[in-house]
Amino acid sequence: MKELVPKYPPSRSKNIFTDIKYFLINTPLIKTLVKFDSEEERQQYCESILQRIGIGVEDYRMLNIHRIGIEVPSSFLFDELLAWNGDSTCWPNHLAKVNLQDNQLDKIQIFLFGRSKYLFGLKNGFFGLKLLHLFDLKAIRIQKVPAANDADNARYLLYECQGGYPIGVFSMYVRTSIPERGEKEMSQLFLMVGFNFYGKKSWSNIKPIRLIWESIHNRVSGNMSCRFKQLAEWRFEKFVRGE
Repeated sequence: MKELVPKYPPSRSKNIFTDIKYFLINTPLIKTLVKFDSEEERQQYCESILQRIGIGVEDYRMLNIHRIGIEVPSSFLFDELLAWNGDSTCWPNHLAKVNLQDNQLDKIQIFLFGRSKYLFGLKNGFFGLKLLHLFDLKAIRIQKVPAANDADNARYLLYECQGGYPIGVFSMYVRTSIPERGEKEMSQLFLMVGFNFYGKKSWSNIKPIRLIWESIHNRVSGNMSCRFKQLAEWRFEKFVRGE
């Protein structure tokens, strides 16, 4: 049986056009979006998020969670996340340029179309509208080691977000797989976002806005997750072989 995810690193994007191809046009090799079959199931997810990372997400009308199993230990997988600086085969860095403040993951700025500066040097934009400055991420907490009472090696990065891209909260969460839930790989990676457009959570109730955002965000998140799985598993195999 052919592997869904190949055992070599993802191709590096060279420009905006290959970013569009790899992250927007290509169909993800694995379906990663967690779909809620009922409001009760959604509430259970919200409560589990609150218990694990200490924030409530029940106020978000739109809560998107992507999950993918990755055949590497959770500690190795989280170290891969900590090494991220945007210059990665798993991120569309030509479309959304990553700027780490002080070269740290605590404060991150994202700019459109590969730019790393404000348009015309105007930090506050035109009438408060930041045209190429997409959004900022400010770390609420970066949990680098599991909690003392944690049985599944959970680690995560948790951010509050502000700006034009409609995210209010964002988290990358890693834990050991739980066989009772049908998880077969060594680890599970979760990408979680809550919809919040310029502080207007209610905009997720507007169907055209919701459908457009979901179609773009879910395609990019799915491809990012699959590419991260491919990269991490390839690197772990090299590590095991001592290369």
